[in-house]
Amino acid sequence: MNFLSTIFLATGLAMDAFAVSITGGILATTTNFYYAFRISVFFAFFQMIMPYLGWYLGRNLIQYISIYGKWIAFLLLFVIGSKMIYDSFHDNSNKNTLLNFNSVAVLLLLSIATSIDAFIAGISLSFLDCNMGLIIFNIGIITFLFSLAGVLIGKSVGYIVKKYAEKIGGLILILIGIQILIK
Repeated sequence: MNFLSTIFLATGLAMDAFAVSITGGILATTTNFYYAFRISVFFAFFQMIMPYLGWYLGRNLIQYISIYGKWIAFLLLFVIGSKMIYDSFHDNSNKNTLLNFNSVAVLLLLSIATSIDAFIAGISLSFLDCNMGLIIFNIGIITFLFSLAGVLIGKSVGYIVKKYAEKIGGLILILIGIQILIK
């Protein structure tokens, strides 16, 4: 996996956190740098940890399923990307009205929920020859920056950007899956 692919993967995985961060900006009564920074750190941390856990699990299973590795990577990324695109067409605004982004418990749950696709992507990556350190670093930095921007955008722009973010993120994951399959 080359450097550009790792950037695309990190961007695709960061889109869930970006979309949820926008929601955090929308729901915030006042937005300051600490509020945006805190949300970004939570999301970036879990987006970094989960692919490593998935990669570690996948590495231990590779001897059993290495023949099908490219197909598994493609299918997992395709399913994740498709689900992100599907979810972008459904209005989830009612679910967000009770979220308190100042709560550590809420941030933990949202961080885990937005990083499950990163866990699955980590399993996919275990079938490839790749530099996990570089990938995890890129995922963390990009998720942090996207989440920071998401809170600020959410405060100023609103719900419109959320739907586009999920669609773009899903499309990126599907394209990476196709690239893996073709290569």
